[in-house]
Amino acid sequence: MALFGKPKYSTVTAVKKREIPPDVFTKCPVSGEVVYTKELENNFKVVPKSGYHFQLTAHERIKLLLDGNSFEERDIDLEGKDALSFNGYPTKLLENRQKTGLTEAVITGVGRMGGVILSVAVMDFRFMGASMGCAVGEKITRAVERATELESPLVIVCASGGARMQEGILSLMQMAKVSAALARLASIAQPYIAILTDPTMAGVIASFASLGDIIIAEPGARIGFAGARVIRETTNQELPPGFQTAEFLLAHGFLDQIVHRSQMRRCVINFLKAFNGRSKLKLVPRQDILN
Repeated sequence: MALFGKPKYSTVTAVKKREIPPDVFTKCPVSGEVVYTKELENNFKVVPKSGYHFQLTAHERIKLLLDGNSFEERDIDLEGKDALSFNGYPTKLLENRQKTGLTEAVITGVGRMGGVILSVAVMDFRFMGASMGCAVGEKITRAVERATELESPLVIVCASGGARMQEGILSLMQMAKVSAALARLASIAQPYIAILTDPTMAGVIASFASLGDIIIAEPGARIGFAGARVIRETTNQELPPGFQTAEFLLAHGFLDQIVHRSQMRRCVINFLKAFNGRSKLKLVPRQDILN
C-alpha cells in the first residue's frame, strides 16, 4: 500500500515546445545579429548595429524614395518572350511572375521626388536576379525616352546579376539600346541619377549603371563586371581587400557618393535641387497632375 496514495498533481509537466514562426526574426549575414523582422522593416531593412543593407523589393524602393501616392506605373504589361526557344525558359518566367507578382524584373513609371516630376526605373532582384532581357531593356529605354519627352530628370535604381543568358545576344543588345537613349537625354541637359544597390554586376554595370551624371551606391553594395572568383581564377592574382565593394569603388573614383538608405531620398532631392537652374529641370507644384 502506498504511503501517501496516488498524487493528486504531477510534479513533472510535459512542456510542449512552441515553434517560433520563421519570419519573426532575421539574422544579419555579416555580424550574426538577430533582430525582429518587424523592427528591421521599420528601419528600411537595415540592421541597426552592423548597418547591413538587406535587399528591397521594387515597390519598397519606390515607397522609400518617391513622394507619397505620386507614382504612376507605365508599361505594366510589357514582358519577356522566349524568342530563342531556350529550354525551360517559359516555365522559369512563369514561376518568377507567380513568386514576385511582377511581369518583369523592373518597374518603370513617373512620379515626384520633393515635388519634382521625374521618370523612374527600379530593378527587382527577386525576378531572375533582375537579369536584363529584351523586356527589361525595353522598359528602361522607354523610361529614358519618357524623361526626354517630359524634359524631366531620370532616376534608375540598379540591382542586377547582368544580362539574361536565356535571351543570348538579344539581351546584350539592350546595353547599347539603353546607352543610346541616355545620350539623347544628355543632349537636352536633363540629369540622370544612378543608384547602385547590392548587387549591380556584368552587363548592367557595363552600360547604363555607370553612365549617370551622379552615381550613388548603398553601403557594402557589390559592384563589378565579372565576379571576384572568376577574376581571381582567370588572372591567377590575389585581389585587393574590399575589391568590388562600393567603398573600394568610391576610393578609386568610380562613385560620387555612398549613402545610407535612410538618407537616400533626401540625398537625391538635394542633387535634383543642385541641378535646378543648370538644366531645364522644373520644380512642379504639388497640385499639378501627372499626365
